[in-house]
Amino acid sequence: MATKTESNPPAKDSKGLSSLNEFNLEKSILRRGLATPVEIEACKAHKAKLAAKDECKGLLEIMVEAKVLTRSQSVRLLKEIGETAKKFEIPGYQVLERLGKGSMGVVLKARQTSVDRIVAVKILLDALAQNKEFIKRFDREAKIAAKLSHNNVVNAIDAGEVNGHHYFVMEYVEGGTIKDTLDKKNVFEEKAALTIVMAVAEALKHAHQRGLIHRDIKPENVILTKDGGVKLADLGLARLTADEKWAMSEAGMAIGTPYYISPEQVRGQVDVDIRADIYSLGATLYHMVTGRVPYDGEAAAEVMRKHVDKNTFIVPPDHINTKLSSGLGVVVETMMAKNRENRYRNPDDLILDLKCLLQDESPMLAGQKPDDLATLAEGDVGDDTRGASEAQLIEIAGYVNGRQHMILALAAILALSVITNLVMITTR
Repeated sequence: MATKTESNPPAKDSKGLSSLNEFNLEKSILRRGLATPVEIEACKAHKAKLAAKDECKGLLEIMVEAKVLTRSQSVRLLKEIGETAKKFEIPGYQVLERLGKGSMGVVLKARQTSVDRIVAVKILLDALAQNKEFIKRFDREAKIAAKLSHNNVVNAIDAGEVNGHHYFVMEYVEGGTIKDTLDKKNVFEEKAALTIVMAVAEALKHAHQRGLIHRDIKPENVILTKDGGVKLADLGLARLTADEKWAMSEAGMAIGTPYYISPEQVRGQVDVDIRADIYSLGATLYHMVTGRVPYDGEAAAEVMRKHVDKNTFIVPPDHINTKLSSGLGVVVETMMAKNRENRYRNPDDLILDLKCLLQDESPMLAGQKPDDLATLAEGDVGDDTRGASEAQLIEIAGYVNGRQHMILALAAILALSVITNLVMITTR
């Protein structure tokens, strides 16, 4: 009799669990030690097979049928999930499903009921919500995101706390990331990659104008929307450039992602600026067009050491992918210069060279010495270049380079003439 009772299916409500609640269900089962991850995955796979045949069964029901759980356990779990779901109710929002999980929180898809709009809601993980520092960091991310409003940035909508759960509401963006494409072993064509990187550079320009640095530019944080748009996401590590107190609190800490982190971030410098984001965007572009990261290694420490080591150089991207232009190679090398003084000074300079490449022209600023780069970028060439077209600016840049070479040649001739005269005088 007892066996028969245990084999009965759980309450029908288990069929209607949302993706969020099934996620909470899995956590509860694992936390209680009622099943192993392997058993849960096997039941989920069986559930998917049934769904393909239009047979709808809840995960709990399947786990009871597979004798992974007892009926009484499933009833208790359903009750617990119901209580958890109530805690996750956010006034004004209807939670639809779970989208994913990051290092700090779970991201949910929801409907903003007042305007019938689909949004994304990030909820700080329960374990982190017990720590004041993580709460402060989470709230700071929301406030920083609120400072930005740009077509190439995932925009903030709302933030708050309910029943001990801290949440952050964002624009819902449908699409995959650059990382998703790279994970499929796909390499981006040059023009496509440049167009995407241009959009991210525009987002960085917007952030730079508001005194912000992202500090975690990487393929995973760039979303490619279904309508062909580009969105920069995840401001979890972003900070205000002028916030010295914040910078000093992180002194000596390597903040960023090893494969794409700038040398100054590896060293934990406090004076990190927008050029760090330009470096990381260069590393992202490198990965996009070559299919491999600029520096690899068996451990994160080894990879980060290579970013800093002045004797370790990247293989030029156009040497790995011979379809790439040499101009792109020079731009990437300028973006990823280990000495930030040799990088683009700001997103505007980078955007200028990206436009040149997209127009099948040579980059205007890449490869120049810092002083020359600043001079060319500012248009300080002895004439007023305001209003000049990009083609004219490039022509002027060529003129400046030619003039510099002429001056050097004349200087060499003059020096040789002086030496010759001295020799003639001493031999008389």
